[in-house]
Amino acid sequence: MTLEAARPIPASSASPPLRLLRETLVTFLISSHNRRDVLLSTLHQLQQCELSDGACETIVIDNASRDGTAAAVMEQFPQVRLLALRQNEGACAKNLGLAHARGQYIVFLDDDSFPAASSVERMIRHFEADPKLGAAVFTVTLPDGSRECSAYPTVFIGCGTGFRRGALEQVGGLPDDFFMQAEEYDLSLRLLDAGWSIRRFDDLHVTHLKTPSARSSTRTTRLDVRNNLLLATRHFPDRWVFPFAWDWMRRYYYIAAAKGHRIAYMQGLLSGIARVMRDVRRRPVSDETFEQFARLEQTHQRMARAQRAFNLQRVLFVDLGKNILPYWKAARACGIEIVAIADQRLAHPGRRYRGIPVLHDAAAADLEFDAAIVSNLSPVHAAARTQAWRRRDDRPVIDLFEVDEPTAFISARRAAAESRRTAARTDTQVA
Repeated sequence: MTLEAARPIPASSASPPLRLLRETLVTFLISSHNRRDVLLSTLHQLQQCELSDGACETIVIDNASRDGTAAAVMEQFPQVRLLALRQNEGACAKNLGLAHARGQYIVFLDDDSFPAASSVERMIRHFEADPKLGAAVFTVTLPDGSRECSAYPTVFIGCGTGFRRGALEQVGGLPDDFFMQAEEYDLSLRLLDAGWSIRRFDDLHVTHLKTPSARSSTRTTRLDVRNNLLLATRHFPDRWVFPFAWDWMRRYYYIAAAKGHRIAYMQGLLSGIARVMRDVRRRPVSDETFEQFARLEQTHQRMARAQRAFNLQRVLFVDLGKNILPYWKAARACGIEIVAIADQRLAHPGRRYRGIPVLHDAAAADLEFDAAIVSNLSPVHAAARTQAWRRRDDRPVIDLFEVDEPTAFISARRAAAESRRTAARTDTQVA
């Protein structure tokens, strides 16, 4: 396998015709900046992938590291193809690797994430079984055993996702003006709009070390604000641009305030507005694609069925999630009163979302309501919050998207009944 010299490689360099290189099934793409030791450990882990010789390749894009990353990779992993850049292009530098990738399937990894043995082989089988599968998202596990995923089920996660090469060639790679943050959303929406599916699989596993070195928290805040504003104005259907942009910017302000990053928030907001004013890439996705993404109608339908199943009049929302707008709209359309939003991270005295108080769990649990609705579309976070509230409260706790609706309703009823039985046993023992 040819070793690229440690020098800048023009982004325009063309990759050889795919038909001539069918023996390379999978390309791992990793971008890195000043995290030599972490990257070297990851490259060692990739050697454990159970694919035959010649069935995979690894491309590392070194984002102008100053810690000897390029030299160390060339010395210790001569089989790795190294693209060394003169300036840091962020996570979106993976685009430069796409031009050189020879695999039928492209796997995006962080420099501190690596797949479990046999997961890559199973990923290939998933692609072969479903010709419309554009992205196979790995289940991501952190060092403490917790899980990580996107805030939206149809958005891939950059530290562990495999792509069909043809899908990427059709829609293009990551947005070259994002650097990092929300780049997965931009590419996911384009994939969905082109008719490709994005699915997360329980049998595909990636470990993400979440290494803190070289991560700038204020930069993350600034780019989160800027890029999410640009994303909404660039790709959302006209009638949803302002409602979602307004919601997201308010939520990101709450997050920034909790971190003490108000200045970074304002920098991101002003930079985002400036970019929106001159952005010429406006390409809204179809209403059908946006429904796949935001699930507005699905949320309304499921809320209405939950209302009938539990005779809901007053509910508590659990989490000020990124997709809370469809939940709020669904409750209003059904005539359901939202008494409060329980959010451990974003609760603050006097804070409100569209007039609804945002409270800590303990304060919210003291309120009168018929059921708690988990208003978070992220599968991992929704599951964690559902379990936590079912342990806390004896009223129904409903995740509208928990497997399927009958299962969700049965689980909510069983959890509430078990909570009441536990409370009754405790009261009897105390008496």
